[in-house]
Amino acid sequence: MTVFRQAVSGRTGAGHGLGGRLRAAAALFLVCAVLGACTGEQFQKGYILPEGALEQIPIGSSQDQVLIVMGTPSTVATLNGEVFYYISQRSERKVAFMHQQVVDQRVIAIYFDKNRTVQRIANYGLKDGKIFDFISRTTPTGGQEMNYLTPLFKLLSPR
Repeated sequence: MTVFRQAVSGRTGAGHGLGGRLRAAAALFLVCAVLGACTGEQFQKGYILPEGALEQIPIGSSQDQVLIVMGTPSTVATLNGEVFYYISQRSERKVAFMHQQVVDQRVIAIYFDKNRTVQRIANYGLKDGKIFDFISRTTPTGGQEMNYLTPLFKLLSPR
């Protein structure tokens, strides 16, 4: 009877060790593949800043030059001249099926004077919960500029 069970199951005393190890290796590989599929993901929403793009736009550049380098802005405003805003958000999910967490939010603002030349460039993000310009290293004060930036960051914030 024992010989019959070994023949039906395909197991013999001599090959049992190698077959068991192969099954264990295959099971380990399968577990690693499943867990590998559950690793984190990163998501980019909105504008993706090309490498070195801001360095190609010196103060005094024309509005056309900005459009060539940066592309179409996410939105445009008028604050003592025109302002182009390029809005982006980067989030990540550490494990599949979990909620995304915002890692970085940016609003790149390019300010033009009345002659449509670049007057100033700002790279706004959140630092310690406040809007912060990473180029000039300053926090904008109240006024027309803050009245426009605050809703943009609230729009980007997760709910």
